[in-house]
Amino acid sequence: MWVNLKFRVFMFSIFFLIPVFSQSVAVQDNNPVGSCGCASFENEKIKYFKENQYSEFIDFLDNYKIVNKSNKSCINYYKALARFTQLSYLEEKQSWDDYFANGNNYRDQIVDNAKKVVTEADVSDCLRPKSRLLLWQFHRGQQDAFYAQALIDLIIDVKAYAGATKDALLVKNIADSLLSSGEKVKARELYKLYVDKLLEEKITDFELKTIAAGFYKEGNLELAQTVYDIYIEKVVKDLSLDKFIQELFEIASLFVYKPTGLYDMAYAEKIYEKIDELGQKNVFNQEQIYLRAFNLEKMKEYKKAREFYLQLIQLYAETKHFDEAVYKIAMIDAYVLTDIKEARSYFEKLTAKLSITPQVISSFYQLGLLSQWEGDLVKAKDYYSALVKNSGDSQKEIAKLAKARLQEIEENKPLEYNLKTFLDLSFKDASNALEMGRSELISDDYILEKDQKTAVSSLVNMPASGCNQVELQYLWSGNLGQATPSVSNPGFECAYSDLGTKETNLVLVSTTGIIDHTFIMVDVY
Repeated sequence: MWVNLKFRVFMFSIFFLIPVFSQSVAVQDNNPVGSCGCASFENEKIKYFKENQYSEFIDFLDNYKIVNKSNKSCINYYKALARFTQLSYLEEKQSWDDYFANGNNYRDQIVDNAKKVVTEADVSDCLRPKSRLLLWQFHRGQQDAFYAQALIDLIIDVKAYAGATKDALLVKNIADSLLSSGEKVKARELYKLYVDKLLEEKITDFELKTIAAGFYKEGNLELAQTVYDIYIEKVVKDLSLDKFIQELFEIASLFVYKPTGLYDMAYAEKIYEKIDELGQKNVFNQEQIYLRAFNLEKMKEYKKAREFYLQLIQLYAETKHFDEAVYKIAMIDAYVLTDIKEARSYFEKLTAKLSITPQVISSFYQLGLLSQWEGDLVKAKDYYSALVKNSGDSQKEIAKLAKARLQEIEENKPLEYNLKTFLDLSFKDASNALEMGRSELISDDYILEKDQKTAVSSLVNMPASGCNQVELQYLWSGNLGQATPSVSNPGFECAYSDLGTKETNLVLVSTTGIIDHTFIMVDVY
């Protein structure tokens, strides 16, 4: 799932991992229906934790006079919680004397006391799933052999608890913890369980949709999608086909890519596919076709995006998105499908137009590049010269690129190295690099205003290499605004002063040779 978060430069590599406790997520003891019969212990916990007096809280628990079975479970749970929180605190404050002297003892207490709760409590006691959550988060932080089984046990006990009680919110809280820890599939499973609990209250379709919209506004897209999926399953039986399709478009519009707000491009496409499955022709209007194509393009689903851009210009020749759609079809033909002939035909469709738009100017540049790469310097010079002549003051950035290419031709120099390497990989060795899929480009924003700053980052997935980090070089080319990133930069910030579709190209190189190449497009409106 793609969410609208601000990314910065990062590289993803797989190395040997060293167990670190701080990788766990601190348990939040916030059961909304109370404290599992442990209210007095919860009150004491708040006081002690506020002063970071974890050992003192353990002393309080050790000296507490047990009067019933529930007291015993409460004490064991809060002992485990106290030591878990204490270890995180010691790491945060780098209190290594206590950490290394007593850390193993604290870890034993976490596991022993949490397991006692699991043994003592029945499935309807909320301390049991909360202890399972604590154990899972502990083993996750330790990256030990018990991590996978702890997750299985957690899911089993949460399901048992949900079946034995009416407490839906604890199920949601645990699902939230799983989602924040990267367990998206398991989180969805519990969110579905949570919604099923809500449905036991016989809520209406409208109420269900309102709940989904509420979770969307809160930013919990996973839960919103889970509720919307159930809502869709319900209303398909109740609404006419036309109204049902209208509902699907409304939901898709929430999740489709947008420059501001929340989105999940994959979920939007999932809803669009549901509309397709209904078999109704011409239900997508021109704006919906464009949004779907744009969404697929930003998902890097280029071939499918091309289908819808093509559909758009065939059905709506007068659409305001015509030039953008044609240009992107040509770019996909060139740099994804590696079909120079087809790409040239669409670029030429734009350069033949009488009206000059940013995509028309960019098409002159792309035609010049293709000709220059093929060695037809006369034709390349003609295209670049036409670009400079027609660009005026509104397309200074790409005119500057065209002038650089003209200078190369006039001085009998080869194409700029980074650019030539990208073109070589795109056309000479087209069967290799893109299929390898080791690199991906991400932009903070894909829809920009003039002079709006954005950051472009490379996401790199390298195979295991022991303890040695792989040294990489980044060969950037394309329309980079005013940025001039070096070969050591895995990302950069840029801004564009001109309108239009801007491409960024990357060739990834290691000490053993070229690894991959990729590109993205952003749009300045």
